[in-house]
Amino acid sequence: MNKILLLLFTIMVVCACRSGNDAKLTIATSANMRFAIKELVDAFSEQTGIDCEIITGSSGKLMAQIIEGAPYDLFVSADMKYPEALYQRGFTTGTPQTYAYGRLVLWSAAEGIEPDITILTSGQINHIALANPKTAPYGQAAVEVLKHYDIYEKVEQKLVYGESISQTNQFIISGAAEVGFTAKSVVLSSEMADRGAWIAVDENACRPIAQGAVIVKSTGEMKKAEKFYAFLFSEQAKEILEHSGYAKNEYTNR
Repeated sequence: MNKILLLLFTIMVVCACRSGNDAKLTIATSANMRFAIKELVDAFSEQTGIDCEIITGSSGKLMAQIIEGAPYDLFVSADMKYPEALYQRGFTTGTPQTYAYGRLVLWSAAEGIEPDITILTSGQINHIALANPKTAPYGQAAVEVLKHYDIYEKVEQKLVYGESISQTNQFIISGAAEVGFTAKSVVLSSEMADRGAWIAVDENACRPIAQGAVIVKSTGEMKKAEKFYAFLFSEQAKEILEHSGYAKNEYTNR
């Protein structure tokens, strides 16, 4: 019931923004892109005069909302799986394209803790935060990392799951978890840059996090959506994404 009410509220808010000729472009965006998407939208709006409304959440939940009828114009995901699933079911105008590759980091805001994979099994760490691997690609990547180092079963009881990267970040910042996995774009953002310490996770420890985007077929703002989609793959957007911690290629150093 709560999920249905939340979806109805989201639809009402989005529809309220669509009245008149100055209707905003509504972009459903994965939580790891929370900071980068704002910079992208600001640059796009300055260039085109088109205003945008940003809806953030886990990629899996945003996909479900699109299937249930949420009036989003574009879907900027944290992976390729969810946009591909929408395409296969006929909800997009075309196949998803990779706009960037995400990077996973291990982050701690707790005083006296230097994040490192080796401390996760120690008594120093009681809680490890990660996004829900069932709906959040960065959570899936975190589980892959733990299994890569053969410590998943050893730390399984310490794991605390956020609904998305945003909630995971709150667990880390609040100290509810001594350490956690998040997106590199988060720790490089101006809001989080001076909070705690972090290390980049070895790129070989999990599959590359290819992030895809699609235009939702039901959009009522097709021309505007096509303009933003083109902008997302422009050199200007690539520079913004790289500055935010994303990569153009699967592996940074290859």
